[in-house]
Amino acid sequence: MRGKMAETTQTVTAKAAQSKEKASRAEAVYRRRFERHLDELKWLYMELYDNGSMFAELCDCLHRFYEERDRELKKKDMEREKCPGWYRGNDMLGMMLYIDNFAGNLRGVEEKLAYIKSCNVNYIHLMPFLDTPKGRSDGGYAVADFRKVQPELGTMEDLESLTAACRREGISVCMDFVMNHTSEEHEWARRARAGEGEYMSRYFFFDNDTIPAEYEKTVPQVFPTTAPGNFTYLADAGHYVMTSFYPYQWDLNYRNPRVFNEMMYNFLYLANKGIDIMRIDAVPYIWKELHTQCRNLKQVHTIVRMMRMISEIVCPGVLLLGEVVMEPEKVAPYFGTLEKPECHMLYNVTTMATTWHTVATRDVRLLKRQLDIVGGLPKEYVFLNYLRCHDDIGWGLDYATLRLWGFEERSHKQYLNNYFQGYEGESSSKGELYNADPVSGDARFCGTTASMCGIETAACLQNEKAMELAVRQDVTLHAYMFMQSGIPVLYSGDEIGQVNDYSYKENPDKAADSRYIHRGGMDWTLAEQASDEKTVSGQIFQSLDRLEKIRRSEKVFATRADMRTVDTKDTNVLCIGRAYEQEEILGVFNFSEYDKEVSLSGVDGEYTNLLTGERMGTEKIPLPAYGFYYLKKNL
Repeated sequence: MRGKMAETTQTVTAKAAQSKEKASRAEAVYRRRFERHLDELKWLYMELYDNGSMFAELCDCLHRFYEERDRELKKKDMEREKCPGWYRGNDMLGMMLYIDNFAGNLRGVEEKLAYIKSCNVNYIHLMPFLDTPKGRSDGGYAVADFRKVQPELGTMEDLESLTAACRREGISVCMDFVMNHTSEEHEWARRARAGEGEYMSRYFFFDNDTIPAEYEKTVPQVFPTTAPGNFTYLADAGHYVMTSFYPYQWDLNYRNPRVFNEMMYNFLYLANKGIDIMRIDAVPYIWKELHTQCRNLKQVHTIVRMMRMISEIVCPGVLLLGEVVMEPEKVAPYFGTLEKPECHMLYNVTTMATTWHTVATRDVRLLKRQLDIVGGLPKEYVFLNYLRCHDDIGWGLDYATLRLWGFEERSHKQYLNNYFQGYEGESSSKGELYNADPVSGDARFCGTTASMCGIETAACLQNEKAMELAVRQDVTLHAYMFMQSGIPVLYSGDEIGQVNDYSYKENPDKAADSRYIHRGGMDWTLAEQASDEKTVSGQIFQSLDRLEKIRRSEKVFATRADMRTVDTKDTNVLCIGRAYEQEEILGVFNFSEYDKEVSLSGVDGEYTNLLTGERMGTEKIPLPAYGFYYLKKNL
């Protein structure tokens, strides 16, 4: 008996020693990360806030969040630290989805992981799921509680269960982190409205309109028709509050270090729930400065840089994805520098809008120029490429260049909106305008990829020839997207050709927002047809499946590959070349409804069509209407 007791005591002692050793190693890891960033983090924080006690509090809390981080998450962090470019390969494929539309709730998404994997997807972006007031949610971007899931979608425990299941399946999870504002129902906002000075200082409150009027002189309006102005008067509080987006979304005041600290604590809390990628919403708007446009100010970059360092200290496996809906020269700075990086990834917004301009005009010149700009950026810059997302399409194109070719901004925007509504240019597209301004004539466009390609119209007309062309255009656009540098992202439903959903008009909470036309519920009857190529859904799904597998098997699709455009001597035809380690692939895409015969300038040798195995040259290539080739150079 004594021997057994002694043995038990020795076992307990040994386990305690092992546990202590593990804790010591974990602490050493944290110290290494913390000390690597401490000097710069402190310098930036003090430059912005000059508040040593708040910085000390931040440091203490970083350590606490690290200690609370799950062992499996810490293991993943260390693996990704050893391979910091893990997301820059050719195997990443994303999918954006609304939890309720896709599978009802978080548990439902977990049950659908097999389907997600069948789409070759290893990165899912869960559209906003944090608690928001019904009817004043802005699609989930008016957050009332950063630590609570919308009850109808589940709980934080459900979120942890889903992220753990995704981790086991090799799927990264992305969520929206809304930093610029909170809902008026957030605890801070309620207390500010009640007159508590501590909480009023977390927003922009003014007891008269003098300063708001000064802001309005220089700050552009985000939604001039549906939510004009940048301030809202609160009659019950007797104050004006800054509301850049909607009156129920109050802008946070990042001049207050308490705001920054608390939002970083929310960030780390969510990261510790297993989130891999944080999409930072409305990044350029975060810092406000009187007599400026309150966009892209230097303090924004300071904040994002500090976020990057905080992430690398506590949870280095987490990536920052910046939402910067700006022209190209204002997007790239959000990557930071190679020495002092900011966002890991950014959306390729301008290329997306330019793509649809190309669809409507059949003219590839502007798209070719845009791709050349992106191809000239450092290989470390990773863009997310997409055809459609949850949001509208704004026509923020390079009009200085377009004017050289005879396109005037106002008339061209009107043409694009008319085209995609099906009114001009022999268009078969279907969709609706968003935020149309009758004074300026400006508007944005809403619709799914399938409907914009004519699949909806062809189905209504029961026109087989039109459907064949529409499906071909849909697949070709995806093939072109896969050729771009960065990570391709599908919008849920696009993989099966889902069309516009007009039922939103029957819902009083959604009827005023036409963006819900492309936010319809997942049609699982179409998904059931994914393996049947006799169906439209099957044709699209199987075609994308082949393209995705080609992309994953060919190393020239990695972000580090060289990308260039090739002259086709035809403004209807785009050619993209990718090269890496002596291997080369050409993507040739016909943006017109006419069969073509093209020759590629400055390109010779023999190539193999990766879809058919056919050997081809680069002279007089027959290219069907809305068709494409993936051509690999024979060595």
